[in-house]
Amino acid sequence: MMRRAVPALMAGLALAGAAPGGRDADQAHVDYMLKCQGCHRPDGSGDDRSAPPLRGMVARFLGAPGGREFLGRVPGVATANLDDARLANLLNWTLYRFDPDHVPGNFRPYTAAELGLLRQQPLRLDRVATRTRLVAGFTTAGKP
Repeated sequence: MMRRAVPALMAGLALAGAAPGGRDADQAHVDYMLKCQGCHRPDGSGDDRSAPPLRGMVARFLGAPGGREFLGRVPGVATANLDDARLANLLNWTLYRFDPDHVPGNFRPYTAAELGLLRQQPLRLDRVATRTRLVAGFTTAGKP
């Protein structure tokens, strides 16, 4: 099923300007290297203490209530010094680069307008508790 959904999803992302290939992907990769990989590491493995892993994990948040919003409000995303369009491109790229197996089939790529709204309320002290609650939901829902 996933194999059939991927080509359609890729076509939709290309139309939305968020395809994991091409110029937007090149820019997202550069933005990741400059803004994210210092903490999350080049391979997205993170460290479970200060910079949680992205690899095999980040897209799982999309299936949890409040998880989509969480990804746009975490401090490293919400306070990144990128404009909303580049940030949306980077977040979409990150999902497909580090956790393509968990991107839902009905995923709508983040837009600049959506991230502009989410960034207005960045998570601060409550980010750890919020992440813990969401990740616990992955386990109780039986998601690997």
